[in-house]
Amino acid sequence: MLKTIKAAAVLPGLVASAVIAAAAVVCAHAAPVVGAPVFALVFGALLRAVRPLPLVLRPGTAFSARSVLQAAIVLSGFGLSLATVVQTGLGTLPVTLGTVAVALVLAPLVGRALGIAGTLRTLVGCGTAICGASAIAAVSAVIEPNEADVALAIATVFFYNLVAVFVFPPIGHALHLSQDAFGLWAGTAINDTSSVVAAGYVYGHEAGAHATIVKLTRATLILPLVAAIAIVRARRLGAGGRRLPWRQIVPWFILWFLVAALASGAGLIPAAWHAAVAELATFLISVALAAIGLQTDLARLVKAGARPLALGGILWVAVALSSLAIQRATGL
Repeated sequence: MLKTIKAAAVLPGLVASAVIAAAAVVCAHAAPVVGAPVFALVFGALLRAVRPLPLVLRPGTAFSARSVLQAAIVLSGFGLSLATVVQTGLGTLPVTLGTVAVALVLAPLVGRALGIAGTLRTLVGCGTAICGASAIAAVSAVIEPNEADVALAIATVFFYNLVAVFVFPPIGHALHLSQDAFGLWAGTAINDTSSVVAAGYVYGHEAGAHATIVKLTRATLILPLVAAIAIVRARRLGAGGRRLPWRQIVPWFILWFLVAALASGAGLIPAAWHAAVAELATFLISVALAAIGLQTDLARLVKAGARPLALGGILWVAVALSSLAIQRATGL
């Protein structure tokens, strides 16, 4: 009975997101350079700007923005092999680690220079370094910030996620980046998984798959990061540190992505299905982006505050430039 009630609550927002995604797919056929995910994000954001998100749609849009996106990522794994995933993840690790280090080192330095409190600059730094709102939520479980700082950090990081979806593909084309090079750039320099996947698949299917692998490799770094912050905090406060909710922090959908890639590599998924699977994954990504657009309060993003936005912008540009620089230095 409880599951039925939850399904009924999710359905309106899920259907609304799917309808917007369908319209985005139609528009993408007319303008393939833009891509369905970007159209979906724009349509959702424009509708949200016209009127507030109705309460009845909120459970479904929240479900679509998170669970549908994760399902799309798992589904995309069926078009890859586990050997490719491991090879790509390990091969691009120098760029991933380098960009994460740039964000984590610059965040306290720039944040202090801008007069931003330690908790907020930690949240913005971790969100930029690893995986946006997911990283902010995970770190919040350790440092226990106030709700205002969490909301401000998420708004700041998410603002640059939105910008990245629109500006990264044109810049990639201007720089004549290959599919793999752009996928690596997007996977290391864009914060949130949804924006990474959207920008990657707009650039090309190969870039999208590459960006997804790089981003999921980057997302696993949240575990050692949270552990390190917890240890430092426990030593600072004494032995009374509280137990961390690891089940909520671990990105379990990455495991299912690897299972899907294993099944594909083992030949369990016929090659003739790959194109249809890729189309379905792109549609589900568009559903998730439509939901994110419907949840995006542009006025609130503008009001986030000049100094946090400046910190987020400086970190974002530094990570984007360092990603390209490390790629060039390492020959990737």
